[in-house]
Amino acid sequence: MAWIQLSIIVEEALAEPLSDALMDIGAVSVTFTETGDQEIFEPEIGTTPIWDQTRVLGLFDAEVDNATILLALTQLMPQIQPSAYKFELIEDKDWIREWMDQFKPMPFGDNLWIVPSWLEAPNPDAVNLLLDPGLAFGTGTHPTTAMCLTWLDQHPPLNKSVIDYGCGSGILAIAAAKLGAKQVKGTDIDPQAITASQDNAQRNSVPIAFALVKDFNAEPVDLLIANILAGPLKELAAEFQRLVKPGGQLVLSGLLASQADDLIAHYHDVGFNLNQLDTRDDWGCLSGFKF
Repeated sequence: MAWIQLSIIVEEALAEPLSDALMDIGAVSVTFTETGDQEIFEPEIGTTPIWDQTRVLGLFDAEVDNATILLALTQLMPQIQPSAYKFELIEDKDWIREWMDQFKPMPFGDNLWIVPSWLEAPNPDAVNLLLDPGLAFGTGTHPTTAMCLTWLDQHPPLNKSVIDYGCGSGILAIAAAKLGAKQVKGTDIDPQAITASQDNAQRNSVPIAFALVKDFNAEPVDLLIANILAGPLKELAAEFQRLVKPGGQLVLSGLLASQADDLIAHYHDVGFNLNQLDTRDDWGCLSGFKF
């Protein structure tokens, strides 16, 4: 079936009331997107930030009359001019196929690939991770994940013990295991991340112990990788100092490149020599050793 999509750009204060109004008049879904003028990299914990200028998209059954929608919105949201609303007919598609076609095998470094499970590996002799996009963050498409995967390809953790802290989909833990680590553990605060990581590890036939942070127990390891945000990375410095062996390696990503110097100094105070390893877009990756 076809759909009618209504689109409008509103100020932050109007986004939620407009969403409620759209649902009240029969929208099957409402989506917020940014307008290209503002990016929110690291929101405060417990907040749901909305852009100063937000594009609100409402999806309706194509049989609904545009004029009826417009009249109802004018009554519910009189502060918005009717001329600001834009309507578009969306033809029906095979949305599953459309979604699957977005994802292709991706190389990281010389020998590491992420391959969606429904596709053939371009290089069967490479280290291939079977990973499907899902509920948890981490499919290799984000620069922070890509930088960590590239680092792992360049520094295979042969016979090392590894922790993936903030495991998301488990992608970094699985890569470490398939690149020769002798023991890998992963942890996250999100139960969905643990479920996704366990499923992905099973699909890749690698034994990895995943647990929520509140249940996570680990002895100090040779390598700890954390791809989270700068705020949590700063708060976790003392914990990472405990979890990494003397002389062990630490890789941090998820930070903005502009936050690197502050984190390098902060981690030096707890016993790590870190350096800016890589930058992609506005993101950075740090690597170094515990002294």
